[in-house]
Amino acid sequence: MSETFQATADSGATPLSVPAQNEQQPHGHDRFDLAELEKAYEISRRITRKGSKTFYFSTVFLPKEKRRAMWAIYCFCRFTDDMVDAADTADMEELISKLDLWEHELKTSYQQTQTSSQPQMLAWQHATSFYKIPLQPPLDMIKGVRMDLSKNRYNNFEELRLYCYRVASTVGLMTSQVIGYSEPIALDYAVELGIAMQLTNILRDIGEDTKRGRIYLPLDEMAQFGYTEQELMRGEINERFINLMKFQIERARQFYNTAELGIDYLNKDSRLAIATAAHLYSRILDVIERNNYDVFNRRAFVPLDEKIGGLIRVWRKRRKASKS
Repeated sequence: MSETFQATADSGATPLSVPAQNEQQPHGHDRFDLAELEKAYEISRRITRKGSKTFYFSTVFLPKEKRRAMWAIYCFCRFTDDMVDAADTADMEELISKLDLWEHELKTSYQQTQTSSQPQMLAWQHATSFYKIPLQPPLDMIKGVRMDLSKNRYNNFEELRLYCYRVASTVGLMTSQVIGYSEPIALDYAVELGIAMQLTNILRDIGEDTKRGRIYLPLDEMAQFGYTEQELMRGEINERFINLMKFQIERARQFYNTAELGIDYLNKDSRLAIATAAHLYSRILDVIERNNYDVFNRRAFVPLDEKIGGLIRVWRKRRKASKS
C-alpha cells in the first residue's frame, strides 16, 4: 500500500494517488476448505439479500466470483455497523470492548496462516485474500463506527464528510478491488460515490436517528436555514426544513454526478452493476421529494417496478456509452 493511501485513509481525505489493484491478481486461496467456503458464501448471500435489497439487486449483474465477494464485504460491514446500533441501550465499555475484539479479529483475518471458524468471516477472509483488499479501509470503517459511540452531532460538513468517508467511502475502496479498474483515479470516484450514498442514508433516516438522539445534519447549515434542533426532534416539517432538505439533496446529487464520471474506469463486466447501484440509491432522494420531505413518518424506498425501470434506463445509457 502506498504512503499516500495510508495517509489519506487515516485522515479521511480523498486518496489522490493509489496504485491500481484489481481482481486480475487473485492469490492465497488454496488453504480454504471449498465445502465450508461455499456454505460461508451462501450465508453471506442470504444476509445481503435480507439486509439490502438494492445492493443485492445490483450484485446480480456481476460475475459469480465478484458477486460472492461483494456479499462477503456487505456482511462484514453490516456486522460492524450492527454492533453500534445497540449503542443507545448497551453498556458503552462493553461495546468498546467488542469493537476492540472485532478489530483484532479483522487483523487476524489478514494473516495467511489460519482461517476463521465463523462463516461470515471465512467468506470475508477468502474475498480479501483473493482480491488483495488492503487492511486500511476496513480499519478506517471501524474508526467511523467508533465515531457513533462518542459523537451524535456534527458541527459542519467537513466533520460529516470525514464520517461519511470512514463508514461508506471505505466500502467503495474495498469493492473497487473486487470490481477492478484501469486507473487509480477510479478510487477517487469510489470515495465520492460512498459519500453520496451515505448522505442519502442520512437524509432517509433522519426520523429514526432523531428518536435515538442523533443529528447528522450539519448544525451550522441548520442554523443557516433557521431550523432548530428542537424542531428537528419534534419532527416539524415547515418551509425552513424543506429548504434545508432541498440543499442537502442537491449536494448529495452533486456527489452522485461526480461519481458517475468514474464508471468508465471500472472493468467492463462490472460497470452495469455499479451504475445500477448508484442510480437506484440516488432514486431514494426522488422518493423523499415525492413524500414531501416527510422523513419522520414515511421511510423512503424505491419500489421494485421502479428498480426494474431504472435498470432498463441505466442499461440503455451504458449501451449507448459503449458504442460512442
